[in-house]
Amino acid sequence: MPNKNMIAELQRNGFCVLKAHLPVPPIEKCRDAFWPILLGYLSSHRDEPNRGPHRHFMPMPFDPPCFAPELFFDADVLSIVQGAMDERIVADQWGCDAPVKGSQYQEPHADYRRPLFAEAPDLLLPAYMLVVSFALNRITPADGPIGIAPGTHRMRREEAIQALKSGEIELKPVPLDIGDVLIRHPWALHRGTPNTTDTPRALVTIRYVRRWYADTSRDVNRIPRTVWNSLTPAQQDMTRFPIE
Repeated sequence: MPNKNMIAELQRNGFCVLKAHLPVPPIEKCRDAFWPILLGYLSSHRDEPNRGPHRHFMPMPFDPPCFAPELFFDADVLSIVQGAMDERIVADQWGCDAPVKGSQYQEPHADYRRPLFAEAPDLLLPAYMLVVSFALNRITPADGPIGIAPGTHRMRREEAIQALKSGEIELKPVPLDIGDVLIRHPWALHRGTPNTTDTPRALVTIRYVRRWYADTSRDVNRIPRTVWNSLTPAQQDMTRFPIE
């Protein structure tokens, strides 16, 4: 029943949050292993933000403990994603968004803006991709949480933007504790908010898509052969990444 309620909330609002859901120890191990990689990237790309001023995206490594099956293949998360789409989903993106001090409010936008049918860009369709995110460090209002406009995934883009401008719909900030999971529809209008702290706001994301959908809009890392071989057949079948 809780998962059915989450699916209904996801379909109604365009997002839902599972509070205190993922185990904290593997997240902490992921953070400890990834943090030097992230800081090194931010140092060398300080003047080359790729998601707007002082906002960076980088693909996540698949080397354990940055990659942990219990975080990537959580049964409850998958049941919600599959319930909102179908059982034949695959994970095709694994990355980290990290705004740093100096970042500002983004303009409200949707992700993956290329329409499935170019001749009918405003056609309202069932979800064929969903984004699952969790924080490596606690995201408070000062850290720059994502803000999401509920229900705008079910509206035509211009209507949704106008509803935001008029105040009919407001952007809802989504702070996250370690262990919380955000599942969202990428077509729901959203924006990043300023990170006013000295710590990068590390939000890692897995994108799940219906098996027939493919695009290469974001860089991904290769899965080491040893990691691939450690996955179960069911996990391998649900994973679409290049293999070393």
